[in-house]
Amino acid sequence: MIEAQDIIIRPIITEKSMDLMADGKYTFRVKKTSNKSEIKKAVEKIFDVKVEKVTTMNMLGKKKRQGMSIGKRPDWKKAIVKLTADSKPIEFFEGM
Repeated sequence: MIEAQDIIIRPIITEKSMDLMADGKYTFRVKKTSNKSEIKKAVEKIFDVKVEKVTTMNMLGKKKRQGMSIGKRPDWKKAIVKLTADSKPIEFFEGM
C-alpha cells in the first residue's frame, strides 16, 4: 500500500503556480506512477481539503551538457489540483 506522503513529492512554487492559487488551484510534483484518484485521495488526506478536479501532465527532463558529454534529467509528473469552492485553502501556500 502506497502512503499519501509517498505520492505527493513536493509543491511547485513558480509565478504561474502562484497565479493559479487565486483560482483555488495548487501545483505539486507527484510520483510518476500515481494516477488522478490516488493524487486526489493523498491531497485530501494530507491537507484535509476537498478536491474537485485533478489535472496531470508528464514533464520531460531537460537535456544537459557538460563538455562533450550529453546527459538528461529524469522525467517527472506534475499535478494541478483544483479545490471545491467550499473547501478551505491549503495553509502551506499562504505564506508564499
